[in-house]
Amino acid sequence: MNILHATRFLELVHHDGWDFVRRRNASAVVAIIAVTPAGELLLVEQPRIPVGGAVIELPAGLVGDEDASEDLAAAAGRELEEETGWRPARCRVLGRGPSSAGLTSEVTTLVRAEGLERTGAGGGVAGETITVHAIPLAEVPAWLAARAAAGVLIDHKIHAALWWVGHEQLA
Repeated sequence: MNILHATRFLELVHHDGWDFVRRRNASAVVAIIAVTPAGELLLVEQPRIPVGGAVIELPAGLVGDEDASEDLAAAAGRELEEETGWRPARCRVLGRGPSSAGLTSEVTTLVRAEGLERTGAGGGVAGETITVHAIPLAEVPAWLAARAAAGVLIDHKIHAALWWVGHEQLA
């Protein structure tokens, strides 16, 4: 494995004839499915320079960026509260998969946050411009379609989240 270039947060790596990016400062990534006691899916919106505009996403973040021993559930709870102002009583891992297997080694773990309690406004940490959206589950598809029609990009992990929410409600 050959590191072609490194920045503070990323490395461009060449391995077995393939060039890809990997993170230097995290052991994993979590994306959180959180539904409020009122039945609202929590989503975040923030500007993303690489795609040139706003993106609607699940709350998400890095695992182990400050504490290498941090576990997935703790990171998910920390990120959810930081980004949305909701603290979960518990978090459970649903599954994991690559975010863009041809570009990066990053694998995202989808986590379900349960037993939510409101603790603040959210919005992230200094330097982040995060808008929190709490959308009633029945309205999420139409709300996303309207945002997409307005030019906002929708992260596909939201569609996986909706499948999980529907699947769990049927079980």
